[in-house]
Amino acid sequence: DEDPRGDPRATQSPEGGGSEPPRAPPARGAEFYCVKWIRWKGQRTPVITQSENGPCPLLAILNTLLLRWKARRGARGAPGAGGSAPALPEPRREGGSILPSLQVTLPPQKEVITAEELMAHLGDCILATQPRETSEGLQLNFQQNISDTMTVLPKLSTGLDVNVRFTGVSDFEYTPECIVFDLLNIPLYHGWLVDPQSPEMVQAVGKLSYNQLVEKIITCKQATDSSLVSEGLVAEQFLEATASQLTYHGLCELTAAAPEGELGVFFRNNHFSTITKHKGHLYLLVTDQGFLREEGVVWESLHTVDGDSCFCDTDFHLSHAPGKGGDPAAPPDPQLQQRQVDQDYMVALSLQQQQGQDPPSVLSDLELARQLQHEEYQQHHPHPPPPQQQQQQQQ
Repeated sequence: DEDPRGDPRATQSPEGGGSEPPRAPPARGAEFYCVKWIRWKGQRTPVITQSENGPCPLLAILNTLLLRWKARRGARGAPGAGGSAPALPEPRREGGSILPSLQVTLPPQKEVITAEELMAHLGDCILATQPRETSEGLQLNFQQNISDTMTVLPKLSTGLDVNVRFTGVSDFEYTPECIVFDLLNIPLYHGWLVDPQSPEMVQAVGKLSYNQLVEKIITCKQATDSSLVSEGLVAEQFLEATASQLTYHGLCELTAAAPEGELGVFFRNNHFSTITKHKGHLYLLVTDQGFLREEGVVWESLHTVDGDSCFCDTDFHLSHAPGKGGDPAAPPDPQLQQRQVDQDYMVALSLQQQQGQDPPSVLSDLELARQLQHEEYQQHHPHPPPPQQQQQQQQ
C-alpha cells in the first residue's frame, strides 16, 4: 500500500494545474490474490489476502461484504464445503425503498482470485443497489451515482483520494471516491482527531481537512503577524506529533462511535482495513498473505496508537502468534495479554464517559499516554519485593 494517492498527505490541492501522469499497469504477478478460508460465525467464509503492495481499498470493501455474507461464497441456495450456505440477509431499506441484498458467488474451493474477478464482483454488488422504486428522480440519481462510481472503481486497485477532517471519526471531505462506500452502505472511519483538552490545537486545526490544514500552515508561516505564525507552528506541531494518524482521543471516539458487531472500513497511514467491534473492543481484519495458513490469526486488536497489538482467532480469542512488536522469546501469556487489553480499554472508555459528565477532569492525550505507560509498567512488574527487603523496610 505504498501508493501515495491513498495517503491524506498526498491529496494536495489542484492549484498549480497539471494533470497526474498516467500510471503503469500493475505487474502480472500482483494481479492474483490468495483466498483464506475461515470459520466465521460457524460458517466457512472467504477472506481475500494481499501481498505488500496489494489494492487494500478494494480488498477492504470486498472483505467487509464477504464477512457480512452479502458477498456470497457460493451460488444461491447451494451449500459450500463445511456446511450449508448461510441465510441471505434481509433487504435493507433506504429512503423508503427496498434495496436487494448484495451477493457475490465465490466457489467454496476457491484458493486464488484475480484482480479482474474482484472488480467484477464489486461491480455486481454496486449494480445490485438499484432502488426498487421507479420514480424518475430516484432513477436519475442512481444513474448518476453509478456513473461516478464506475469512474472511481479503477482507483480501488491503486489508492483512493481521501481527505480526513480532524473533528470526527466519520468526518472526511466528500470526494467522488466516497460514493463507493455510500452505495454499499459501508461506514468509513479514521481515528486522527484533535484532543479537545488542547485548546491551542483545537483553535489551530479547527474544522479544516488535512489538505486545508497543510495550506494554512504554509500561509501562516509566511505571514508577518506573529499570532498567525504561532498558530501555524501549533498546527504543524499537531501533524508531527500525530504522524501515526491515530490519537488516543480518536481511539476513544472510535470505540464509542462504532456499533457493536458492525463491519466497516478503517483508514490509517495510507491503508484501508476491515474493522469490527466485539465486546467493546476494536479489531482489524488480518489480510497479510504471510498469515494465509495461520488459522489462529484472523483479527488484530486496535487498542493503542503506537502499533502494539495482539493477534486473535476468528472468535476473538488471543492467539500465540506475535503482534507487530516482533517475535517473543517465549509464548505470551494469554491471560496477561487479555488483562492488558482490558485495562487499556477501561481507561479509554473511562475517558469517554468523563467527557460527557465532567469535561474539566478529562485526561489529555499526553496524560492518558502516561497513565497507559504506568499501567503497562505495573503489568510487567507485578511481583512484590522479596521477603528480606520487606523485613528491612519494616525495620
